[in-house]
Amino acid sequence: MTAQSRETLLGMSPEAGRWVLVLLGMIINLCLGTIYSWSVFVGPLTEYFQGTLNQSVTAGEILMPFSVFLAFFALAMPFTGKYIETIGPRNVTILGGILTGLGWLLASTVTSVWMLYLVYGVIGGIGVGIAYGVPVAVSARWFPDRRGVAVGLTLLGFGFSAFLTANIAGYLIAGHGVMTTFRFFGVGFMILIVLLALPLRFPAPGWKPEGWAPALGTSAHMVCECRRDVMVRTRSFYGLWACYFIGCLAGLMAISIAKPVGTDAGIEAGLATLLVGFFALFNGGGRPVFGALADRITPRNTAVISFVLIALASGLIWLVPGPVTYVIAFAVLWGCLGGWLAIAPTATASYFGTCDYPRCYGVVFLAYGAGAIAGPQLAGFIKTSTGSYLGVFPYVLVLAFVGIIIAFVAMNPPKSDTPP
Repeated sequence: MTAQSRETLLGMSPEAGRWVLVLLGMIINLCLGTIYSWSVFVGPLTEYFQGTLNQSVTAGEILMPFSVFLAFFALAMPFTGKYIETIGPRNVTILGGILTGLGWLLASTVTSVWMLYLVYGVIGGIGVGIAYGVPVAVSARWFPDRRGVAVGLTLLGFGFSAFLTANIAGYLIAGHGVMTTFRFFGVGFMILIVLLALPLRFPAPGWKPEGWAPALGTSAHMVCECRRDVMVRTRSFYGLWACYFIGCLAGLMAISIAKPVGTDAGIEAGLATLLVGFFALFNGGGRPVFGALADRITPRNTAVISFVLIALASGLIWLVPGPVTYVIAFAVLWGCLGGWLAIAPTATASYFGTCDYPRCYGVVFLAYGAGAIAGPQLAGFIKTSTGSYLGVFPYVLVLAFVGIIIAFVAMNPPKSDTPP
C-alpha cells in the first residue's frame, strides 16, 4: 500500500472526502452570491433613505452599490490569488468571509448612499473577491479527473443564491426592516463562511485519484504547467479572455434587465419578479451542465455551443418578442452565464495547469468584471437611445457570432512546448 492510498481526507479516503469539499465550497458560494439578490433591497433602501433619513436618492444611486460590489469583486481576485498558495486556502477563505460579512454588517449603519458604496460595495466586494476563487482552486486540485463537474458544482451555490437568499431577504425585510436584514446577513455570513472554511486544503503535490491517468484530448489533460506571466503571453489566454467577456456580457446584461424586459413583453410585474428567481435556477444549473460538457467535449467546443445558444436566444427575443419567447430566451441567457462560470475556470486549469491557478484564473476572471460593466451599460445606452431594451439583442447576436469565430481560432490549448 502506497503513502498516497493511506492518506485520508476528513476521515475518509481522498476519493470520497473530496466530494465533501465540493459541498462546502458550494455553500460558501451560496453565501457569497447573495449579491445577486440586490434587487430585493432596492425598494426598501429607497424608502429608508427618503422616508427615514429624508434624503433624495435616484434609482441609479440605489443600484450603484451592485456595480461597485461586482467591480471590486473582479478586481480583488488577481491580487489575492498568490496568497492562496502562501497562507493556504483555509486562511484566505476566512479572511474573505470576515470582510464579506463586515461589508453587510456595516451596511446596516450607513446614513448616506456614499457610505453604502464604501462599506457594502468596496469592503463586501473585496471580501467576495478574496474568497470566491478558493473553493474553485480546491476543487480543481482535488478533481483532475472530473474538473469541469467539480468546478461547476462548487459554483452552483453562487448561481442558485438569488433563488434562496432573495426569499430570505424579503421575509426578513418584511418582518424586521432593511437595516436589520443587513445586520442578520453580515453576522450569519461571518459565522458560516469561517466554519465552512476550516476543512479546506489542497492535496499533496502530484496527487491523483487511485488508478486514474489523464487521457490526451480531454479537459483533464493539462497541456502545460504555466505561471501567470507565461500564460498572459499565449494566444490561448487572449482567446479565452475574449470569449469569457462575451459570454459574461450577454449573461449579466440579461440579469440586469430581466424584469423590465418581462413587463415590456406583457408579463404582469409580480410574475416578472417571480421569473427572476426561476431564471436563477438556470444560472445555477448551467454550471455543472456546461462543466460536464467541458470535461467530455473540451472547453472550446463547449464555448461554441454556448455561443450558438446565446445567438439563438437573442435572435428569438428580437425577432419574435412576447411572453413565451421572453421566458425561453432569458432562461437560456442566464443558463449560459452560469455555464461560462464553469467553462472559464475549467479551461484555465486544463490549458495552463494548477501550479499557479489562483493567480492565473484571477486575471482570466477580469473578463467577468468587464462584462459586468459593459453588459448593463450597453443595455442602458440602447434603452435611452431607442426607448426599448429589445434593441440590445441584435448586438448580442453579432457578438455571439464573433465569439464562435474567436473560440475556433484562438481558444485552443497552448502548444505543449510552452515554457513553464
